[in-house]
Amino acid sequence: MFVCGGRWHDFDYARLGVLTMLGEHEHVRTRVFEDYATNGALPGADVLVTYTCDVRPDPTQQAELADFLARGGRWLALHATNAAIDPPSEPGGRFSASPELGIAHLLGSKFRGHPPIVPYRVEVSDPGHPLIEGIGPFTVSDELYVSEVAGDLDVILHADYVGDCPGFVDARAVIARQPVLYTRSFGEGTVCYFTLGHCRGRFDIQDLGVEDLERVDRGSWSSMEFRTVLSRCVAWVAGGSGV
Repeated sequence: MFVCGGRWHDFDYARLGVLTMLGEHEHVRTRVFEDYATNGALPGADVLVTYTCDVRPDPTQQAELADFLARGGRWLALHATNAAIDPPSEPGGRFSASPELGIAHLLGSKFRGHPPIVPYRVEVSDPGHPLIEGIGPFTVSDELYVSEVAGDLDVILHADYVGDCPGFVDARAVIARQPVLYTRSFGEGTVCYFTLGHCRGRFDIQDLGVEDLERVDRGSWSSMEFRTVLSRCVAWVAGGSGV
């Protein structure tokens, strides 16, 4: 099951990229949804992939996600899956991380904010991990996610950040190592979370009053290292090996 949708991103681009990688695994059959209202699909699914932003499962859907992991499901969560964001109430205001996401205890983290998009270095936390075999530190232009950790994580990639997140209310004066790729166990299941993968087209923030950005932002999707690691994460969720 693949959930891809939300706000402020080019979900068409991300959806095609992930589905192309899933399509390389002949035994996989994928159902695609825009949110967690899946009409009973999740209880019968073996794996779950999510690329969302500000998609908030209701209490019933949260319970389904917990049951999915508890019985041994594999969940590949990408980019803004851990983000529930309230936009500013007036022009020039700050965004705020909403407490309404309700699945941080499953994912192991909750988005607080990110600094402006600039190139930053992704560091290797676990050089022996099969998902990053042969990959050293690399640089990407992406949203560097500052997250509140909500569980025990096995961190594979991280980024060191010292500074503020000026567009967000509750992510100031951050001095911390931020997880970029990690795994965690929940019940019999496993979550693999990869925070990279921001992408935005010209017309993706019209609800914020910007009709045309007049540019396209592909972020980490232009990075060979990102695509290699993402393809390995997809292979893991499709086949269960590599974590």
